[in-house]
Amino acid sequence: MNATRQAGVLMHITSLPDGTLGPEAYRFVDLLAHMGVSVWQTLPVNQPHGDQSPYQSVSAHAGHPGMISSQLLQQQGWCTASETLLPLGPLLARVMAAVKQASMKPTPVNHTLASPQKTTSGRLSWAGFARFCMQEQAWLEDFALFIRLREHHGQQCWQDWPSAYRLHDTMALQAFSSAHAEALTLIKFTQYVFFSQWTQLKDYAQAHGVALFGDIPIFVAYDSADVWAHPGYFKLDTQLNLTVVAGVPPHYFSETGQRWGNPHYDWAQMQADGFAWWLSRIETQARLFDILRIDHFRGLQAAWEIPATSPTAIDGQWAEAPGDALLQAITQRFPQLALVAEDLGIITPEVDALRFVYDLPGMKILQFAFGGDDNNPYLPAQIDENSVAYTGTHDNDTTLGWYRAAPAHVRDHVQRFLGQSEPDMPQALIALTLQTQARLAIVPVQDILGLGSEARMNTPGTTEGNWAWRMHADDWQSEGWQQFAQQVAESGRRHG
Repeated sequence: MNATRQAGVLMHITSLPDGTLGPEAYRFVDLLAHMGVSVWQTLPVNQPHGDQSPYQSVSAHAGHPGMISSQLLQQQGWCTASETLLPLGPLLARVMAAVKQASMKPTPVNHTLASPQKTTSGRLSWAGFARFCMQEQAWLEDFALFIRLREHHGQQCWQDWPSAYRLHDTMALQAFSSAHAEALTLIKFTQYVFFSQWTQLKDYAQAHGVALFGDIPIFVAYDSADVWAHPGYFKLDTQLNLTVVAGVPPHYFSETGQRWGNPHYDWAQMQADGFAWWLSRIETQARLFDILRIDHFRGLQAAWEIPATSPTAIDGQWAEAPGDALLQAITQRFPQLALVAEDLGIITPEVDALRFVYDLPGMKILQFAFGGDDNNPYLPAQIDENSVAYTGTHDNDTTLGWYRAAPAHVRDHVQRFLGQSEPDMPQALIALTLQTQARLAIVPVQDILGLGSEARMNTPGTTEGNWAWRMHADDWQSEGWQQFAQQVAESGRRHG
């Protein structure tokens, strides 16, 4: 990361007013640049399951099709205004046909666009699609086949498919691929469009001095193309059933811990081939982002293994992981990628040592700072430069919601610390976060807009009502932006 003090905003793509990589995303980059904010942090952008959780995706590589902007496709001349009203599948089928047809004409489709945010880097072409398929072949072929098989079997988990498909019978898969060739091509083309639109946005952000900060879940979903295609990398039995699942022990958010349900890695198998699967995964993320947060970083040192038959996380145990060897491989292969360690929760000296060896910034959450003693590591005085400070994250309530619901002793501590009997929340905590010594300070967009618990993004340990918050169109006119810009400047974090 930049050695100077920086400010960032946490805003997932799906939380934009239109939830896509279209004009609203460019407007957000413009706003960040205008405020002197140099980092845009998102949640994982992989294709999710039906619950829309960014942390339970069907692929460690594939982008979320729901983020594709039909408006950009229309502006680029690939579809009409009426066609943008179609469901994504039929729309992209028409776009794919148009792109293919354009490749056969001596004069290509006119890509000249009126608005300045549209760059040439993401233009669609049939030759570009062919290159994309070749470059991404290592994951794209398996992913497309997985998605089509899943559709063919009513979105059932791959473990419930007929054994020929579940166990990778070569003849059966070849026959299926031949019978579904057109659908498989469309799945690949959808990914091509996603990555093309992302490239355009990233180029635009870079040109405006804004770095994109991503998030990589340490584990992948059992029902994913990754586990189906590479079962040997995971702790499964001979029938490919889960033997243990991932989670965390009882903690701040949950008395019974969290049982995530993800399979654990067979680290011996992964290390035997030089962590090829992990390096491929990081390579995809390094193309998408300038900075990457490793979610649940402590799992690279030891992860909580829960028997697959246990209904909660209480009966788990710690299982060590070769984090040092993995990080050495990642940093050697991707020296330009800035990594951040999500080191919240139960952190041991061994986990700290692993982070220190690779000089990775840790995370400091100001909402966790109050209600204890002066040794609380989240108090501003305890936060060092090699940190990323937050008011809260996507797993916290909004700052206003947190303060309103906080126990009396926590609110009293906040008031005494600030020297204010009625602190202006969330502005007071935003200012405190920006004023810390942390090299990078990030504020969720909900706090900038001054929103309460109704705007919370996620409540850990729950499966309903999450990941749905979205800005309103009139939020662009909120006074919160101007206040935040002033606070960024006053804290010495303004860029540009």
